Parts: sequence; C-alpha cells; structure tokens
Amino acid sequence: MNVLANLRGALTLALIVLNTVLWGVPLLLLALVKLITPGRGAREWLGRGLVALAENWISTNNTVLTLTRALRLERRGDTSLERHEWYLMISNHRSWVDILVLQSAFNRRIPFLKFFIKEQLKWVPLLGLAWWALDMPFMRRHSREYLEKHPGQRGRDLEATRRACEKFRRTPTTVINFVEGTRFTSAKRDAAGAAYRHLLPPRAGGVAFVLSAMGDMLHATLDVTIAYGLRTPSMWDLCCGRARRVIVHVRKRAIESWMTGGDYGEDPAFRSGFQHALGELWAEKDRLLGRLQDDLAASSA
Repeated sequence: MNVLANLRGALTLALIVLNTVLWGVPLLLLALVKLITPGRGAREWLGRGLVALAENWISTNNTVLTLTRALRLERRGDTSLERHEWYLMISNHRSWVDILVLQSAFNRRIPFLKFFIKEQLKWVPLLGLAWWALDMPFMRRHSREYLEKHPGQRGRDLEATRRACEKFRRTPTTVINFVEGTRFTSAKRDAAGAAYRHLLPPRAGGVAFVLSAMGDMLHATLDVTIAYGLRTPSMWDLCCGRARRVIVHVRKRAIESWMTGGDYGEDPAFRSGFQHALGELWAEKDRLLGRLQDDLAASSA
C-alpha cells in the first residue's frame, strides 16, 4: 500500500512541477513585458492576462489532483460569492497545503487570491517579479519600537499601503490573511497559552491594518475554516492521497463600519475593541473546526 501511495505521490508531484513550468514560463515572460510597458491602461490589460495564466495554472493543478485522486474537497457554508466583488479572506493556517486547498476551493469563484507581502521581498529573484506582475500588495510596516524612536514616521506605513492598494479600486480583489501568523501545532498552542483547542491566538493587527488600508473598497469578509481531520498533511501527504477528504467552510460576514475607521496602533480603546471582536469570532471558529474534524474522523473510522 505504501509503495502504491508513494508512486501516486511521485506522479502527482511530477505533474504539478511540470504544470508550474508550463504556465510559469509564459507568466514570467508576460511579467517582463508588463515591467517595460508604459501606461496604466496597457499594464492593467496585461495584468488581467497574467491573472488568467495563474488561474489556468490552478485549474490544471486541480485537474491533476482530481485525476490522481489525491484530494477530495468538500465545500460548505455560504455559496453566494461573486467574481466581481472585493473581499478580505481570513483563514486558519494548518499546513503549506492550505494554499493549494484555498486555490482549489475558490479559483474563478471569487477574484484571484492575493497576499500582502513584505516590501523587502519584491527583490527576490523571479518570485518578486511574479508577485509584482500579479499585483500582490507590498506592505511596509515599522515596528512599535521603531516608531517610538522615529515618531515622524507614524502613519506613513499605512499611507504607503493605501497608495499601493489604489489600483484595486479598478479590479475586483480578494486579499487573504492567515490571522494566526504561523502554522498551527499543539506545541505552539500550548506555548502561547491559547484559550483554543484547534487554533492559535489571532493576531488582530494585520487584519486591522488591511481594513484601514482597504476598508472602503471591501464588500465583505470571507471567514474560511480549513479542516483536515486529526492529521495535518504535508505536501507529500497530499500528493500521496493521504489527505483525501478536506472540508473548506466559508462564512460571508459584513464588515462593520467602526472596524475600518480606527487607529489600531495609536488608539487603545479601538485596539481593545477590535481584539475583543476578533477573539469572539476566533472562539466561534474553534468550535466549528472541532465539529468539522469530528465529522472527518467519524467518516474515516
């Protein structure tokens, strides 16, 4: 059985790598064209072509995972999602596999998923160019200690990010935030003294930052919960078919107006209220994730 699983894993991984080369080469070539093309209109047109290439890469990955029976994805929750709206997606984070799962669950159902990326990473060879070409928002954030030493810099990170996000007013966008900030493990949960069974404590600052920078553009928050059962799969586990059934639950939540207008860094009352609201949502997510994992465990027994 292990031999057959490993053969499936090798085949699946080889096909994913081949697919990445197939779509990655033209994507990088088109990114270079975009880099040297003057004019906002032409760049926006090229940007749509780049997103189409990336969505084709995801679609072909999904076909590979289906044909090799490596993944059986089950979607639950709200289905009233649109490709022409603006969303902030918040999700729990269990594995590097999460990215493939989210892409599989939402490709061409909502706008292409985009991540806030640290400003310094735009200089990473090839990847930096690809992220820039796909209009990933580059984020500048100084630490609280830095701002205490350089008070004149207060507010400039947010303004720089707002300017970077202005392009999204013309293009429907989904920005994703893994609110825990790192992948979940029981050891990390215990070290953090978390009040949750299946999640790490939420980091409210990142969500507040996105809402401050983009709040007037966003139509809703997509609260996504990924459940793998008792075992969190690695990429190799996924390719070998050991993950099999995965549940992605989504709840569409309205963004309350007070969440977009406060100063998380400088207003203690706003910060406390925001942390409390996100903590309540996270407690609800923890209970939901427990039920989903029990469902998966019962079906595999």
